[in-house]
Amino acid sequence: MVAYAATLYVAAQALASSLQPQVVAAVFFTSAACTVTLAVLLALLRLRPPWWCACAVCEVYVTASWTAEFDNLCDWYAHLLRGAPGRTVHVHVLGNVVTANPPTVDHMLRGRFDNYPKGAPFSAILADFLGRGIFNVDGDSWLFQRKLAAAELASPALRCFAAGVVASELRCRLIPLLHSAAGDGDGDSGERLLDLQDVFRRFAFDCICRISFGLDPGCLELSLPMSAFADAFDTASMLSARRATAPMHVFWKLKRLLNVGEERELRDAIRLVDTLAAEVIRQRRKLRTAASGDDLLSRFMGSINDDKYLRDIVVSFMLAGRDTVASALTAFFLLLSDHPDVATAIRDEVTSVAGDHRDGHAGAASSEKLQDMHYVHAALHECMRLFPPVQFDSKFAAGDDMLPDGTFVARGTRVTYHAYAMGRMESVWGPDCAEFRPDRWLHDGRFVPESPYRYPVFQGGVRVCIGRELAIMEMKSVIVSVVQSFDIEAVGRSSHRPKFAPGLTATFAGGVPVRVRRRARDSELQPPPS
Repeated sequence: MVAYAATLYVAAQALASSLQPQVVAAVFFTSAACTVTLAVLLALLRLRPPWWCACAVCEVYVTASWTAEFDNLCDWYAHLLRGAPGRTVHVHVLGNVVTANPPTVDHMLRGRFDNYPKGAPFSAILADFLGRGIFNVDGDSWLFQRKLAAAELASPALRCFAAGVVASELRCRLIPLLHSAAGDGDGDSGERLLDLQDVFRRFAFDCICRISFGLDPGCLELSLPMSAFADAFDTASMLSARRATAPMHVFWKLKRLLNVGEERELRDAIRLVDTLAAEVIRQRRKLRTAASGDDLLSRFMGSINDDKYLRDIVVSFMLAGRDTVASALTAFFLLLSDHPDVATAIRDEVTSVAGDHRDGHAGAASSEKLQDMHYVHAALHECMRLFPPVQFDSKFAAGDDMLPDGTFVARGTRVTYHAYAMGRMESVWGPDCAEFRPDRWLHDGRFVPESPYRYPVFQGGVRVCIGRELAIMEMKSVIVSVVQSFDIEAVGRSSHRPKFAPGLTATFAGGVPVRVRRRARDSELQPPPS
């Protein structure tokens, strides 16, 4: 027994000796970590971190008490800006000056454009997702991409090709899908609900792939269904946008370093986005061996050999061509569901300009006839006034400045113009600013555009959207074709109280379920052949 106890004692001594270095190291590491943490906290106390701001605006933002009155952060901002002097507020915890003042937007986008670049802080937020794409860079890189893309998008050949792609997608995919989901308006048991937001995202993705990359998504060789990559794209957009809402960027940067929480989810989503972009580039390169390729991606591939750079360009154009178009179209038909009189006026104009083409074949209106549809044009712009696809846009001041409303902007301050709030300003649009009224854009029956600094949906100045005309053509084609043949009724959703999900573009939380009904004459027709 004594011998057994002695053996246990010797074993315990040996174990303690072997563990002693690890224990000492652990204690040393813990002590060092505590010392560093204490030093950082003391430094922050001396610097008075931004979240210490005691003003009412910052308190409401940090505590999220705005949610008691508003469904969306953008609605709270609109409320703040309506009552603010100069229609400008300073959210100190974010280091962000937010404005809905047209002269200030003019100052940012035109008058002092050089002083308001995207800036390194903003680029860092989106770097993992958008990389060096056109929406996330300044200077020579931005100018190179813009010049190349603008030259391609201005080409009459590409515009003609794009119109053909949109007509083909309408005729062969979107309209047959709506027919398959539609009832005859009399309680048809074959009728089923569609998520219109998802439908338009798929449609816009197919269009941008064919127009910008010269590829039909059906030809991509992917290990997962396309829906998985679409979900990853949405997740990457949402989580990248959330980074910008953090009072201190060190929080998300630390989570990214440790690969935990939302940053881990973002990394996984971006990995799938990278896979999709790589397959697009591979297929485009493969096809270029047989043909030179006149699409946008081929133009860039002729000048760039860096696949990472090409990946960033592909993702940026996917974001522009898919998300913004889908957002605007979803909002449009949600508004139309609440305003059937506008749908009637659209049908009257389409019939007047192009004749009644409700023969089951969409896309009958030519580009020239689309341009003559001033009411459709007005209704689309009125929709984007109330529901801009990109609700706000931020720049960072390169140097100290004074805004036209008298607000001082220190170097490095984030300055944001809020297009969503601007569309709801009585000072900008009059007492009926909350109403969906396409007539406000018409003078003697013709569309009259507004200043881009009063209506910055497509930005303005040097950075004005180069794909504007292409996007408008695509959206008007969809509106004319769908409204001619179908009634779209939103189910459980209303344009009067929308709920948005976080993201780089306006996204309706939970989608937009709709009931599709063929119009009286169309219910007697067969869907077009696919």
